[in-house]
Amino acid sequence: MIPQEIIRRKRDGEELARQEIEAFVGGLVNAGVSDAQAAAFAMAVLFRGMSQDETVALTCAMRDSGTVLDWADLAAPVVDKHSTGGVGDNVSLMLAPILAGCGLAVPMISGRGLGHTGGTLDKLQSIPGYEIAPDEDLFRQTVKAAGCAIVGQTVNLAPADRRLYAVRDVTATVESIPLITASILSKKLAAGLKTLVLDVKLGNGAFMQDQEQAETLATSLVQVAKGAGLKTSALITDMNQPLADAAGNALEVRNCIHFLAGHRKDTRLEVVVLALAAELLVQTGHSSSLAEARESAACTIASGRAMERFGKMVHALGGPADFCEKFPFHLPIAPVQRQVLAPHGGYLASCQTRALGMLVVELGGGRRQPQDEIDHRVGVADLLPLGTPVNRGQPIATIHAATEQDAERAAKDILRIYTISEDAPTAEPVVISRIC
Repeated sequence: MIPQEIIRRKRDGEELARQEIEAFVGGLVNAGVSDAQAAAFAMAVLFRGMSQDETVALTCAMRDSGTVLDWADLAAPVVDKHSTGGVGDNVSLMLAPILAGCGLAVPMISGRGLGHTGGTLDKLQSIPGYEIAPDEDLFRQTVKAAGCAIVGQTVNLAPADRRLYAVRDVTATVESIPLITASILSKKLAAGLKTLVLDVKLGNGAFMQDQEQAETLATSLVQVAKGAGLKTSALITDMNQPLADAAGNALEVRNCIHFLAGHRKDTRLEVVVLALAAELLVQTGHSSSLAEARESAACTIASGRAMERFGKMVHALGGPADFCEKFPFHLPIAPVQRQVLAPHGGYLASCQTRALGMLVVELGGGRRQPQDEIDHRVGVADLLPLGTPVNRGQPIATIHAATEQDAERAAKDILRIYTISEDAPTAEPVVISRIC
């Protein structure tokens, strides 16, 4: 099939046949489609959209453009989670070992930081020796031994998505719901999953800042995943403040260990982690209700099984055998740490969450350019949740920086990012809605 004819039909608002979509995706892999044609196709989809059948066909074609993993040799249900990205969102680090401790298998394909959001792989690279790009044999061995493995996308998984995404990133077509849906799901389907839960972030620290848009994306993801044969549900969760009390790579790994040790109970982070775990435990038949599933996940933390699984995963992928016991000695530490003090009393009323994420990038904890090296030591810790009453001179955050100048600048930024007011803000739910 001629690529320009497929582009023309989509440009004119016509519905593409599965065979046309498969031919175009094949051209993305075998160089039968140029960058200009890929960009034109993406722009046509952005303006004209795609039906659910078209999006399912695009998703499956991109899945089949490379290796599709098969976990038939595992007795445990194979599951994963995807988040649309936020600030202080280190959920994957805890969720994978919790699910593994409940008897599920979690081959989790994760990504690097994007814009103001932190990346799971960047966080894990704070751990000395941790291999984020193992060969398939090591990946499989780790899942079998630890029950979970958090790694990066290999060159053989959904290569058509990698090609199309690179074009979208520089042609202002990232926002297309069908293309976002196909990009996310093609990688998850290629990983050989049977069940998936989605965490769609909403708020000033998320890519989706409008609830209608977030629900549209979540609905598209769930319906297309089901159309491709993957059990899926989605939670829309609040990102109008950082999820954890830290933002920054090594700081979030440290936060993970504290969480798995049971030191982060009754937090917004715990609500989201247990809610996502519950979705997968119910979908796989492990639990009969969401309430029972949350209790099962919480027991996995309290018993130490989740921590044990995390430690096994880290060691299997090249990290220290005693990482969980001696993480303060293994994680890098910023040379400068400075508390940020409240200039007056009141309540923490609001947070410019995206700006907080960009502050971490400015400190060196994220990338301005794809080739930039990350300073895993830096970030912001000891963040208080919105609604917390504070007195003048009370610490509201701690800056971890490479230099005194960086710390001074970041401390001033924190006082602009957070608002302290006389009145307590209205408490908002962290899990806003559920789509299944």
